Amino acid sequence: MRAKRTAARLARAATGAPGRCAARARPVFAPPWPAVPAWLLLLCMVWPAGCSDGARVAIRGPDGRRRAVVKVEVADTPAARQVGLMFRRSLAGDGGMLFVFPAEQKLYFWMYNTGIPLDMIFADAQGRVVGVVPDAEPFSRRLLGVDVPAKYVLEVNAGFSRRHGIKAGDRLQFVDFTPLARG
Repeated sequence: MRAKRTAARLARAATGAPGRCAARARPVFAPPWPAVPAWLLLLCMVWPAGCSDGARVAIRGPDGRRRAVVKVEVADTPAARQVGLMFRRSLAGDGGMLFVFPAEQKLYFWMYNTGIPLDMIFADAQGRVVGVVPDAEPFSRRLLGVDVPAKYVLEVNAGFSRRHGIKAGDRLQFVDFTPLARG
């Protein structure tokens, strides 16, 4: 009995015949999926511009020649800087994380809950590399840093600095973003 009523409603709706279902019939031009909320469309338009997916750091020698380019995630808030790369299982070969601090200061990091061996590249406010900590041991609680004030720390896979010849005096060039500390 229910199937007959449903079939009758569908028939009336399809033909436009009056009945209880006629008011619910979709216009011919309506898509079969539900309408996309306006906020979702706006998010899709704004998301690429606000993401750091395209953020890269080029590392150049004192002569201006490019040594390497790193696709970075940006840790620019206290919460993001505190977590960093902890609990990660891997890092892309050309990937890294750029820590951005509000001002130059002596910075020290540890590898607590970080299972990836890393190199840490410290740079001042002008992007000049002031020191490199190579091959940081995973899960170590030892404080690592350079005894020179820095504003940026770029963490990359261990051995990256050695392979690309990165050393003090090189420069970080920020591509497709401006690193600003928030919070």
